[in-house]
Amino acid sequence: MAQYDLTLTIAPYLDRHLVFPLLEFLQEKQLYTDDHILKAKIDLLAKTNMVDYAVDIYKSLYHTEYPLQEMLDRRTEVMDRLKYLEELAAPLVSFLQNPALVQELRPDKQYNLQMLHDRFQIRSEQIEALYQFAKFQFECGNYSGAGDFLYQYRTLCTNVDRSFSALWGKLAAEILMQNWDVAVEELNRLKETIDSRPDPPLTQLKNRTWLMHWSLFIFFNHENGRNGIIDLFFQEKYLNAIQTNAPHLLRYFATAIIINKRRRNMLKELIKVIQQEHYTYKDPITEFLECLYVDYDFEGAQQKLRECEELIVNDFFLGKQVQENGYLTMPLRDEFLENARLFIFETYCRIHQCIDIGILSQKLNMTYGDAERWIVNLIRNARLDAKIDSKMGTVVMGTQHTNV
Repeated sequence: MAQYDLTLTIAPYLDRHLVFPLLEFLQEKQLYTDDHILKAKIDLLAKTNMVDYAVDIYKSLYHTEYPLQEMLDRRTEVMDRLKYLEELAAPLVSFLQNPALVQELRPDKQYNLQMLHDRFQIRSEQIEALYQFAKFQFECGNYSGAGDFLYQYRTLCTNVDRSFSALWGKLAAEILMQNWDVAVEELNRLKETIDSRPDPPLTQLKNRTWLMHWSLFIFFNHENGRNGIIDLFFQEKYLNAIQTNAPHLLRYFATAIIINKRRRNMLKELIKVIQQEHYTYKDPITEFLECLYVDYDFEGAQQKLRECEELIVNDFFLGKQVQENGYLTMPLRDEFLENARLFIFETYCRIHQCIDIGILSQKLNMTYGDAERWIVNLIRNARLDAKIDSKMGTVVMGTQHTNV
């Protein structure tokens, strides 16, 4: 399934720290050799301050206890720089660690700057040092400290571009700490900023493309993510960004709609987009929908459904495992397959009145017994106008079958 792995496609739109979880996942799934993944990690770490981590990976990759001298020199350089920034930002950090003093800050940034200068001799240099210190902490892998400092920096910063950069950093920190509720708030705040900034169209397009890629971490972990991703991706400007820059995001867009029964009304519009981008991007999930709703190719849909299951299991965002009653489950995969089978059943019923359960079980990729039980439960729960003739092994649809 490495042919469907999107890591190399997605990585250019992510902060390099956000790529590490994807590499860990690939290593666990063994889609590539360990050496291949370890080399990729070292390449990523080369431009961060996570030197100790890079040393550990280097030792593991080359089976040695002796890292390169340049790695040791880099570690010394990082520690010296960290100490320098810590000392430079110390007066402001000390102020921010006092809750009573922080309460004196106001929405008026000019007032805050004047107050800090007059009462605490904290100047613009220390405020800029706080940003550099936060950024350095982030590069060292201290995401919690970086997130806190970036939040405080935004309350003091009067530089619009610097504040915008701090927004991206805060969002990345919350994602890496898996604080999904806070991450949703930061995502919305960043979206509002992107949409309101007077940037050139190409810059806005780039920012929206990046935002959608970062949002995948949130939407496939937050409890309301399946609605959030549809709400964001279906907005005209963001849908345009998908079609222009990132048609591969259709995989996640399509998955969200397939598993979301309440947003089924958007399926028709999604299929139009998938058709338009067919020659630019396709995978088993997009092809499943095309087979079923464009070509009415049930054999093809059945084959694609089997491929979809493998794809989901090996996709970082879709293959999340959950511990449940002592067992590892994959909720999204199970939900996807259940809804996809319902799509097949619904479409098949629209063009057939008498359905052979044996044939249908093949199209649903289920055993005869499982298919019969599944159809019985579906008829009961959805109150379908249909009857099962067990003797003949058929399902007879009534006149209301188009409302499945």
